[in-house]
Amino acid sequence: MAALDALLRHLRRQHGSDLHLAAGLAPRVRVRGLLEEIPGLAVLNGEAMLGLLQEVCDPAHWEVYRRESDVDFAYSLEGAGRFRVNCFEQENGPSAVFRLVPENVQPLSSLGVPAAIEQLASLRSGLVLVTGPTGAGKSTTLAALVDRINETSARHIVTIEDPIEFLHKPKRCVFSQREIGQHADSFAGALRAAIRQDADVILVGELRDPETISLGLLAAEMGCLVLSTLHTNSAAKSIDRLIDAFSAEEQGHVRLMLSEALAAVVAQILLPTADGQGRVPVNEILLKTSALPNLIRENNVPMLMTLMQSSRALGMQTMDDALEQLVKDGVVRFDDALRRAVDRPRFEKLRPEETPA
Repeated sequence: MAALDALLRHLRRQHGSDLHLAAGLAPRVRVRGLLEEIPGLAVLNGEAMLGLLQEVCDPAHWEVYRRESDVDFAYSLEGAGRFRVNCFEQENGPSAVFRLVPENVQPLSSLGVPAAIEQLASLRSGLVLVTGPTGAGKSTTLAALVDRINETSARHIVTIEDPIEFLHKPKRCVFSQREIGQHADSFAGALRAAIRQDADVILVGELRDPETISLGLLAAEMGCLVLSTLHTNSAAKSIDRLIDAFSAEEQGHVRLMLSEALAAVVAQILLPTADGQGRVPVNEILLKTSALPNLIRENNVPMLMTLMQSSRALGMQTMDDALEQLVKDGVVRFDDALRRAVDRPRFEKLRPEETPA
């Protein structure tokens, strides 16, 4: 595996986040959010790709890949780190993406997230969602939140992932880290078991289907703190996504459960810093107040924006609020913020004046 190991070590040296391998293309790495071709490397053909993938897959994962043309697993390489791997088939043949998982969980204080997110670690129950597109740092934020809980309270934390990403070392908490396919057959099955395992905190990698969503809401109602992710860009879309996963006949009941269980939604994106040397998280934050359950029960999702805007003193903020403040503070560039803004005309007053020629 000398060739693949060398690529992974290159990714680590470049402070990249992902290694992309695909038949018909030369290897590429993602650095500060941008894909870059690795200089001097030839295009990979299908046979070479299969050889690389078979070397990192154990027999069980290889069987799944050959049967389903898609498999997820974790891979560790001494001196380079731990990687979340997805192998898949596409039009030109075999492909894979290796996501570098930091060896040590970053503390919340180092991520640059608002204080309201740090305070979520003190919750004893409810559903907390961290949402955003792929590569937005959702797993990193959730891992940091779990680490804060680990430092500040004595609880049983069950993580259910596909695959396990961050390996947590017990501080004050007891951990049960379970991987789908290795320790459990499905998210729903593992979540159902976690309810019987005296779990105080349950981290579910993703709420993928109605059964998993229902069990997550049930666990939150029963007094567990349930942490999970969705691939949605805002608090409103997150609530809609959960409810729309169910049939029309079931949605009223699910809306009632969600109104009681939802504790917070944190939508997150990453933007390049103004100096181009890194990326910074930008967060929309919805927290539970006395008004939130009624808005969910009455399906008045459009009012969530008003709730967040009127509750900034409680730590809530819309994505546009966060973007505007980062531009004013000089943390991100105006053009980058404008591309992600919902209310683009609002940002015109922030447009920098052109320097005369």
